[in-house]
Amino acid sequence: MENNAVISIEQQFGEVIDIILQHKSRATKVVNEELLLTAWHVEGYVSAKLKSEEWGSKVVTQLSEYIRSQHPNLKGYSKRSIYNMVMFYEEYSSETFYTTVQKYLSSEFVQSVPAQIETSTLLPSHETPIIVQSVSAQFVQPIIGQMPKILELTTLTNHIEILCRCKNYEERMFYILYANKEHLASRELQRCISNQTYAALLGSKNNMSKGLLEAYPNAPIMFKDTLFVDFLDLPKKHSESKLKKGLVEHMKQFILELGKDFLFVEQEYKLQVGSSTYKADLLFYHRGLQALVAVELKKTKFHPRDLGQLEFYLEALDRDVKRSNENPSIGIVLCPEADRVVVEYAMSRSMSPTMIAEYKRILIPQERMQKQLNEFCNLFLNKD
Repeated sequence: MENNAVISIEQQFGEVIDIILQHKSRATKVVNEELLLTAWHVEGYVSAKLKSEEWGSKVVTQLSEYIRSQHPNLKGYSKRSIYNMVMFYEEYSSETFYTTVQKYLSSEFVQSVPAQIETSTLLPSHETPIIVQSVSAQFVQPIIGQMPKILELTTLTNHIEILCRCKNYEERMFYILYANKEHLASRELQRCISNQTYAALLGSKNNMSKGLLEAYPNAPIMFKDTLFVDFLDLPKKHSESKLKKGLVEHMKQFILELGKDFLFVEQEYKLQVGSSTYKADLLFYHRGLQALVAVELKKTKFHPRDLGQLEFYLEALDRDVKRSNENPSIGIVLCPEADRVVVEYAMSRSMSPTMIAEYKRILIPQERMQKQLNEFCNLFLNKD
Protein backbone atom coordinates (compact mmCIF):
# COMPACT_ATOMS: atom_id res chain seq x y z
CA MET A 1 0.00 0.00 0.00
CA GLU A 2 3.05 2.24 -0.04
CA ASN A 3 2.12 3.57 -3.46
CA ASN A 4 -1.34 4.66 -2.32
CA ALA A 5 -1.82 8.29 -1.42
CA VAL A 6 -2.17 8.70 2.32
CA ILE A 7 -4.29 11.57 3.57
CA SER A 8 -2.50 13.30 6.43
CA ILE A 9 -4.28 13.86 9.70
CA GLU A 10 -4.07 17.61 9.07
CA GLN A 11 -5.90 17.17 5.77
CA GLN A 12 -8.59 15.14 7.48
CA PHE A 13 -8.95 17.84 10.12
CA GLY A 14 -9.17 20.38 7.30
CA GLU A 15 -12.07 18.44 5.78
CA VAL A 16 -13.87 18.56 9.13
CA ILE A 17 -13.35 22.33 9.27
CA ASP A 18 -14.75 22.65 5.73
CA ILE A 19 -17.90 20.79 6.78
CA ILE A 20 -18.30 23.02 9.85
CA LEU A 21 -17.82 26.23 7.87
CA GLN A 22 -20.16 25.08 5.12
CA HIS A 23 -23.00 24.43 7.56
CA LYS A 24 -22.22 27.58 9.53
CA SER A 25 -22.53 29.56 6.30
CA ARG A 26 -25.87 27.93 5.58
CA ALA A 27 -27.09 28.68 9.10
CA THR A 28 -26.05 32.31 8.78
CA LYS A 29 -27.88 32.54 5.46
CA VAL A 30 -31.08 31.10 6.97
CA VAL A 31 -30.92 33.49 9.93
CA ASN A 32 -30.41 36.46 7.61
CA GLU A 33 -33.35 35.40 5.44
CA GLU A 34 -35.63 35.17 8.48
CA LEU A 35 -34.52 38.58 9.77
CA LEU A 36 -35.23 40.13 6.38
CA LEU A 37 -38.63 38.45 6.11
CA THR A 38 -39.52 39.60 9.62
CA ALA A 39 -38.65 43.19 8.75
CA TRP A 40 -40.49 42.89 5.44
CA HIS A 41 -43.76 41.61 6.89
CA VAL A 42 -43.77 43.76 10.04
CA GLU A 43 -43.06 46.92 8.11
CA GLY A 44 -45.46 45.97 5.36
CA TYR A 45 -48.10 46.00 8.06
CA VAL A 46 -46.87 49.31 9.51
CA SER A 47 -46.58 50.86 6.02
CA ALA A 48 -50.18 49.99 5.24
CA LYS A 49 -51.35 51.59 8.50
CA LEU A 50 -49.38 54.76 7.77
CA LYS A 51 -50.57 55.02 4.19
CA SER A 52 -54.18 54.64 5.24
CA GLU A 53 -53.57 57.36 7.85
CA GLU A 54 -54.89 54.96 10.46
CA TRP A 55 -51.54 55.40 12.18
CA GLY A 56 -49.35 58.45 12.54
CA SER A 57 -45.88 59.16 13.89
CA LYS A 58 -47.21 59.09 17.44
CA VAL A 59 -48.52 55.56 17.03
CA VAL A 60 -45.17 54.38 15.68
CA THR A 61 -43.52 55.83 18.78
CA GLN A 62 -46.06 54.03 20.94
CA LEU A 63 -45.38 50.78 19.06
CA SER A 64 -41.66 51.10 19.70
CA GLU A 65 -42.22 51.80 23.39
CA TYR A 66 -44.67 48.91 23.66
CA ILE A 67 -42.19 46.45 22.16
CA ARG A 68 -39.44 47.71 24.45
CA SER A 69 -41.58 47.46 27.61
CA GLN A 70 -43.51 44.28 26.88
CA HIS A 71 -40.79 42.35 25.01
CA PRO A 72 -37.40 43.73 26.11
CA ASN A 73 -35.61 40.82 24.45
CA LEU A 74 -36.75 42.00 21.02
CA LYS A 75 -34.00 44.34 19.92
CA GLY A 76 -33.83 46.65 16.91
CA TYR A 77 -37.30 48.21 17.04
CA SER A 78 -36.62 51.80 17.98
CA LYS A 79 -38.73 54.42 16.24
CA ARG A 80 -35.88 55.18 13.85
CA SER A 81 -35.34 51.47 13.11
CA ILE A 82 -39.04 50.97 12.39
CA TYR A 83 -39.04 53.86 9.92
CA ASN A 84 -35.87 52.49 8.29
CA MET A 85 -37.61 49.16 7.83
CA VAL A 86 -40.67 50.91 6.42
CA MET A 87 -38.32 52.50 3.87
CA PHE A 88 -36.84 49.05 3.17
CA TYR A 89 -40.31 47.66 2.48
CA GLU A 90 -41.67 50.57 0.46
CA GLU A 91 -38.61 51.06 -1.75
CA TYR A 92 -38.06 47.40 -2.53
CA SER A 93 -41.73 46.51 -2.95
CA SER A 94 -42.12 49.20 -5.58
CA GLU A 95 -42.77 48.36 -9.20
CA THR A 96 -39.79 50.54 -10.18
CA PHE A 97 -37.34 48.36 -8.25
CA TYR A 98 -38.89 45.19 -9.63
CA THR A 99 -38.67 46.59 -13.18
CA THR A 100 -35.03 47.58 -12.66
CA VAL A 101 -34.04 44.12 -11.48
CA GLN A 102 -36.02 42.53 -14.28
CA LYS A 103 -34.27 44.77 -16.82
CA TYR A 104 -30.79 43.63 -15.86
CA LEU A 105 -31.34 40.17 -14.39
CA SER A 106 -34.34 38.81 -16.24
CA SER A 107 -32.51 35.74 -17.55
CA GLU A 108 -31.91 34.26 -14.11
CA PHE A 109 -33.52 36.42 -11.50
CA VAL A 110 -37.13 36.74 -12.69
CA GLN A 111 -39.71 34.02 -12.46
CA SER A 112 -40.93 33.27 -15.96
CA VAL A 113 -43.85 31.01 -15.04
CA PRO A 114 -46.13 31.14 -12.00
CA ALA A 115 -45.11 28.99 -9.03
CA GLN A 116 -46.95 25.71 -9.07
CA ILE A 117 -48.33 23.97 -6.00
CA GLU A 118 -47.38 20.33 -5.99
CA THR A 119 -48.95 17.97 -3.47
CA SER A 120 -46.96 14.81 -2.88
CA THR A 121 -48.72 11.59 -1.95
CA LEU A 122 -45.87 10.97 0.45
CA LEU A 123 -46.83 13.98 2.56
CA PRO A 124 -49.21 13.62 5.51
CA SER A 125 -52.51 15.32 4.79
CA HIS A 126 -51.94 17.96 7.45
CA GLU A 127 -48.64 19.20 5.99
CA THR A 128 -48.45 22.27 3.78
CA PRO A 129 -48.04 21.56 0.04
CA ILE A 130 -44.65 22.37 -1.45
CA ILE A 131 -44.37 25.43 -3.68
CA VAL A 132 -42.19 24.46 -6.61
CA GLN A 133 -40.41 27.28 -8.41
CA SER A 134 -38.22 27.27 -11.47
CA VAL A 135 -34.52 28.01 -11.07
CA SER A 136 -35.05 31.41 -12.67
CA ALA A 137 -37.47 32.28 -9.84
CA GLN A 138 -34.76 32.21 -7.21
CA PHE A 139 -34.18 35.90 -6.75
CA VAL A 140 -37.18 37.97 -7.82
CA GLN A 141 -40.82 37.17 -7.17
CA PRO A 142 -43.24 38.42 -9.85
CA ILE A 143 -45.88 39.71 -7.46
CA ILE A 144 -45.35 43.27 -6.28
CA GLY A 145 -45.48 43.18 -2.47
CA GLN A 146 -43.60 39.94 -2.04
CA MET A 147 -40.00 40.25 -0.93
CA PRO A 148 -37.68 39.87 -3.94
CA LYS A 149 -35.21 37.04 -3.30
CA ILE A 150 -32.36 39.26 -4.48
CA LEU A 151 -32.64 41.06 -1.12
CA GLU A 152 -31.44 37.91 0.65
CA LEU A 153 -27.97 38.48 -0.80
CA THR A 154 -27.00 40.86 1.98
CA THR A 155 -28.04 41.97 5.46
CA LEU A 156 -30.74 44.38 6.58
CA THR A 157 -28.07 46.71 7.97
CA ASN A 158 -26.40 46.83 4.56
CA HIS A 159 -29.74 47.40 2.86
CA ILE A 160 -30.48 50.42 5.04
CA GLU A 161 -27.02 51.83 4.25
CA ILE A 162 -27.61 51.33 0.53
CA LEU A 163 -31.10 52.85 0.64
CA CYS A 164 -29.98 55.92 2.57
CA ARG A 165 -26.94 56.67 0.43
CA CYS A 166 -27.80 55.49 -3.08
CA LYS A 167 -30.54 57.41 -4.85
CA ASN A 168 -31.21 55.32 -7.97
CA TYR A 169 -32.25 51.71 -8.25
CA GLU A 170 -29.42 50.69 -10.58
CA GLU A 171 -26.84 51.79 -8.05
CA ARG A 172 -28.72 50.08 -5.23
CA MET A 173 -28.87 46.83 -7.15
CA PHE A 174 -25.16 47.05 -7.88
CA TYR A 175 -24.24 47.37 -4.20
CA ILE A 176 -26.53 44.49 -3.21
CA LEU A 177 -24.69 42.26 -5.67
CA TYR A 178 -21.27 43.69 -4.80
CA ALA A 179 -21.82 43.31 -1.04
CA ASN A 180 -22.64 39.66 -1.61
CA LYS A 181 -19.73 39.04 -3.98
CA GLU A 182 -17.16 40.65 -1.68
CA HIS A 183 -18.80 39.53 1.61
CA LEU A 184 -18.86 43.11 2.82
CA ALA A 185 -19.53 43.98 6.44
CA SER A 186 -21.34 47.23 7.20
CA ARG A 187 -18.23 49.43 7.56
CA GLU A 188 -16.66 47.96 4.45
CA LEU A 189 -19.81 48.69 2.47
CA GLN A 190 -19.86 52.27 3.79
CA ARG A 191 -16.36 52.83 2.46
CA CYS A 192 -17.18 51.27 -0.92
CA ILE A 193 -20.11 53.65 -1.31
CA SER A 194 -18.02 56.62 -0.15
CA ASN A 195 -15.27 55.94 -2.66
CA GLN A 196 -17.84 55.31 -5.40
CA THR A 197 -16.94 51.76 -6.30
CA TYR A 198 -19.97 51.80 -8.58
CA ALA A 199 -18.36 54.42 -10.81
CA ALA A 200 -14.84 52.98 -10.49
CA LEU A 201 -15.89 49.52 -11.69
CA LEU A 202 -18.45 50.43 -14.31
CA GLY A 203 -16.71 53.34 -16.00
CA SER A 204 -14.74 53.56 -19.22
CA LYS A 205 -11.95 50.99 -19.52
CA ASN A 206 -9.49 52.64 -21.91
CA ASN A 207 -6.94 52.09 -19.16
CA MET A 208 -6.74 48.35 -19.90
CA SER A 209 -4.56 46.71 -22.52
CA LYS A 210 -5.85 44.47 -25.30
CA GLY A 211 -3.87 41.68 -23.69
CA LEU A 212 -5.71 42.07 -20.40
CA LEU A 213 -9.14 42.23 -22.04
CA GLU A 214 -8.43 39.17 -24.20
CA ALA A 215 -6.94 37.06 -21.40
CA TYR A 216 -9.50 38.19 -18.82
CA PRO A 217 -12.78 39.34 -20.44
CA ASN A 218 -14.30 40.10 -17.03
CA ALA A 219 -11.43 42.38 -16.02
CA PRO A 220 -13.41 45.63 -16.59
CA ILE A 221 -15.75 44.75 -13.74
CA MET A 222 -13.11 43.25 -11.47
CA PHE A 223 -10.44 45.97 -11.44
CA LYS A 224 -11.03 49.58 -10.44
CA ASP A 225 -9.51 52.42 -12.42
CA THR A 226 -9.35 54.65 -9.32
CA LEU A 227 -8.24 53.68 -5.82
CA PHE A 228 -8.60 55.87 -2.75
CA VAL A 229 -5.76 55.81 -0.22
CA ASP A 230 -7.12 58.46 2.15
CA PHE A 231 -6.32 56.09 5.04
CA LEU A 232 -2.60 56.85 4.48
CA ASP A 233 -2.86 60.61 5.19
CA LEU A 234 -0.31 61.23 2.44
CA PRO A 235 0.92 64.79 1.94
CA LYS A 236 0.60 66.20 -1.56
CA LYS A 237 4.33 65.73 -2.08
CA HIS A 238 5.44 62.24 -1.08
CA SER A 239 7.96 59.62 -2.10
CA GLU A 240 7.28 56.22 -3.64
CA SER A 241 8.87 54.59 -0.60
CA LYS A 242 6.48 56.41 1.73
CA LEU A 243 3.55 55.34 -0.43
CA LYS A 244 4.74 51.73 -0.48
CA LYS A 245 5.40 51.66 3.27
CA GLY A 246 1.98 53.10 3.97
CA LEU A 247 0.20 50.58 1.77
CA VAL A 248 2.00 47.65 3.37
CA GLU A 249 1.20 48.94 6.87
CA HIS A 250 -2.47 49.37 5.91
CA MET A 251 -2.73 46.30 3.71
CA LYS A 252 -6.19 45.35 5.00
CA GLN A 253 -7.66 48.68 3.87
CA PHE A 254 -5.73 48.55 0.60
CA ILE A 255 -7.01 45.06 -0.23
CA LEU A 256 -10.54 46.28 0.40
CA GLU A 257 -9.85 48.95 -2.21
CA LEU A 258 -8.45 46.41 -4.66
CA GLY A 259 -11.02 43.68 -3.95
CA LYS A 260 -11.12 40.86 -1.45
CA ASP A 261 -9.88 38.26 -3.95
CA PHE A 262 -6.40 39.79 -3.70
CA LEU A 263 -3.88 38.06 -1.45
CA PHE A 264 -0.71 39.95 -0.57
CA VAL A 265 2.48 38.02 -1.35
CA GLU A 266 5.42 40.35 -0.78
CA GLN A 267 6.81 43.85 -1.20
CA GLU A 268 9.88 44.45 -3.36
CA TYR A 269 9.57 40.96 -4.78
CA LYS A 270 12.96 39.96 -6.24
CA LEU A 271 13.18 38.88 -9.86
CA GLN A 272 16.51 37.47 -11.00
CA VAL A 273 17.03 37.97 -14.73
CA GLY A 274 20.48 37.09 -16.04
CA SER A 275 23.02 38.59 -13.70
CA SER A 276 20.71 41.38 -12.59
CA THR A 277 18.13 41.57 -9.81
CA TYR A 278 14.93 43.57 -10.17
CA LYS A 279 12.21 44.26 -7.64
CA ALA A 280 8.48 44.45 -8.21
CA ASP A 281 7.02 46.96 -5.75
CA LEU A 282 4.06 44.85 -4.58
CA LEU A 283 3.12 41.32 -5.56
CA PHE A 284 -0.36 39.86 -5.05
CA TYR A 285 -2.18 36.70 -5.99
CA HIS A 286 -5.76 36.91 -7.26
CA ARG A 287 -7.77 33.91 -6.09
CA GLY A 288 -10.61 34.28 -8.57
CA LEU A 289 -8.36 34.64 -11.62
CA GLN A 290 -5.63 32.34 -10.27
CA ALA A 291 -2.97 34.76 -11.39
CA LEU A 292 -0.10 36.76 -9.94
CA VAL A 293 -0.64 40.52 -9.93
CA ALA A 294 2.32 42.90 -9.85
CA VAL A 295 1.66 46.49 -8.78
CA GLU A 296 4.19 49.17 -9.66
CA LEU A 297 3.89 52.39 -7.66
CA LYS A 298 4.63 55.80 -9.15
CA LYS A 299 4.59 59.16 -7.39
CA THR A 300 4.37 61.09 -10.65
CA LYS A 301 2.03 61.24 -13.64
CA PHE A 302 1.94 58.11 -15.83
CA HIS A 303 4.64 57.89 -18.49
CA PRO A 304 4.68 55.27 -21.29
CA ARG A 305 8.06 54.01 -20.09
CA ASP A 306 6.35 52.83 -16.90
CA LEU A 307 4.48 50.29 -18.98
CA GLY A 308 7.67 48.87 -20.49
CA GLN A 309 9.14 48.27 -17.05
CA LEU A 310 5.98 46.52 -15.90
CA GLU A 311 5.81 44.28 -18.97
CA PHE A 312 9.41 43.21 -18.30
CA TYR A 313 8.44 42.18 -14.76
CA LEU A 314 5.44 40.22 -16.07
CA GLU A 315 7.66 38.31 -18.48
CA ALA A 316 9.97 37.38 -15.62
CA LEU A 317 7.05 36.32 -13.43
CA ASP A 318 5.54 34.15 -16.15
CA ARG A 319 8.84 32.48 -17.02
CA ASP A 320 10.25 31.93 -13.55
CA VAL A 321 7.53 32.25 -10.91
CA LYS A 322 4.12 31.35 -12.36
CA ARG A 323 3.04 27.76 -11.82
CA SER A 324 1.71 25.57 -14.62
CA ASN A 325 -1.86 25.66 -13.28
CA GLU A 326 -1.90 29.47 -13.02
CA ASN A 327 -2.95 32.04 -15.60
CA PRO A 328 -0.77 34.79 -17.13
CA SER A 329 0.45 37.38 -14.67
CA ILE A 330 -1.27 40.78 -14.54
CA GLY A 331 0.40 44.15 -14.10
CA ILE A 332 -0.97 47.38 -12.65
CA VAL A 333 0.75 50.75 -12.77
CA LEU A 334 -0.61 52.76 -9.83
CA CYS A 335 0.03 56.47 -10.20
CA PRO A 336 -1.48 59.74 -8.89
CA GLU A 337 -2.44 61.00 -12.35
CA ALA A 338 -2.75 59.72 -15.89
CA ASP A 339 -3.52 61.57 -19.13
CA ARG A 340 -6.39 59.59 -20.67
CA VAL A 341 -5.14 60.09 -24.23
CA VAL A 342 -1.60 59.00 -23.34
CA VAL A 343 -3.02 55.94 -21.54
CA GLU A 344 -5.18 55.04 -24.53
CA TYR A 345 -2.19 55.25 -26.88
CA ALA A 346 -0.03 53.18 -24.52
CA MET A 347 -2.69 50.52 -24.07
CA SER A 348 -3.67 50.19 -27.73
CA ARG A 349 -0.68 48.01 -28.70
CA SER A 350 0.13 46.38 -25.40
CA MET A 351 -0.54 42.65 -25.60
CA SER A 352 0.55 42.02 -22.01
CA PRO A 353 -2.25 41.87 -19.38
CA THR A 354 -1.68 45.38 -18.01
CA MET A 355 -3.68 48.37 -16.82
CA ILE A 356 -3.18 51.86 -15.46
CA ALA A 357 -4.94 52.90 -12.26
CA GLU A 358 -4.89 56.20 -10.39
CA TYR A 359 -4.71 56.61 -6.63
CA LYS A 360 -6.32 59.54 -4.87
CA ARG A 361 -5.15 60.80 -1.51
CA ILE A 362 -8.62 61.93 -0.45
CA LEU A 363 -12.18 60.97 -1.31
CA ILE A 364 -13.38 63.21 -4.09
CA PRO A 365 -16.71 63.48 -5.94
CA GLN A 366 -16.96 61.58 -9.22
CA GLU A 367 -19.70 61.42 -11.80
CA ARG A 368 -22.17 58.62 -11.09
CA MET A 369 -22.14 56.10 -13.89
CA GLN A 370 -24.82 53.58 -14.88
CA LYS A 371 -23.24 52.13 -18.04
CA GLN A 372 -22.10 48.51 -18.29
CA LEU A 373 -24.18 47.36 -15.31
CA ASN A 374 -25.16 44.35 -17.39
CA GLU A 375 -21.51 43.23 -17.40
CA PHE A 376 -21.37 43.20 -13.61
CA CYS A 377 -24.67 41.31 -13.41
CA ASN A 378 -23.45 38.76 -15.95
CA LEU A 379 -20.26 38.20 -13.92
CA PHE A 380 -22.34 37.71 -10.79
CA LEU A 381 -24.64 35.23 -12.54
CA ASN A 382 -21.73 33.25 -13.96
CA LYS A 383 -19.74 33.02 -10.74
CA ASP A 384 -19.00 29.56 -9.40
